[in-house]
Amino acid sequence: MTAGAAEFLARLADYFAAGGAVMIPLAALSGLLWVLILERLLIFRRMGRRTLSRARAGQLVEENREPGPNAGALGVLVSYFLARRTGDPETDRFLLDEAVLSINRGFDRRLALIGALSASAPLLGLLGTVLGMIGAFDALSAYGTGNARALAGGISEALISTQTGLLIAIPGLYMKNFLARRAYDLQRRVSAAGIYLKRHCR
Repeated sequence: MTAGAAEFLARLADYFAAGGAVMIPLAALSGLLWVLILERLLIFRRMGRRTLSRARAGQLVEENREPGPNAGALGVLVSYFLARRTGDPETDRFLLDEAVLSINRGFDRRLALIGALSASAPLLGLLGTVLGMIGAFDALSAYGTGNARALAGGISEALISTQTGLLIAIPGLYMKNFLARRAYDLQRRVSAAGIYLKRHCR
């Protein structure tokens, strides 16, 4: 480990220690939040591939052939539909609608949890603020203004926990909105493809 990395880790440990007890749940919340965000980014990146055109998807449906790997959202739609088609055009159109709804619901998965975790971070930070101010007032009542270190420790805990909560929440909420827009774009593409593919249900 280099000296710079060791110094950074030491400063990070001091920062966490100064933030008080809420820093551990804040760190756990942040880790879970970014795991979910990265998982959604990878899913949307894979589903957003445009390697399969609508015309090619219609041809595959007519020929009852599976699309190749990495065919994006349209490939998933074609595969889902082909696995369930009955051969009756009317029934197959209903099955195609069901496939579109099922795939589109999957795009919204975990977005609500990402939003809830992002919104919870400032509340945890606020809890740290309250605990820090309680510590500051306890020091003030015990020592008066004669122990500036104890008083500053409580104020520092209050400010650091609030800062950490906001540092987690702001990018988290931005990413939630970004992912929601990506999900909406994919849902529109899948819905449009479902309408197009209905004409190939014969």
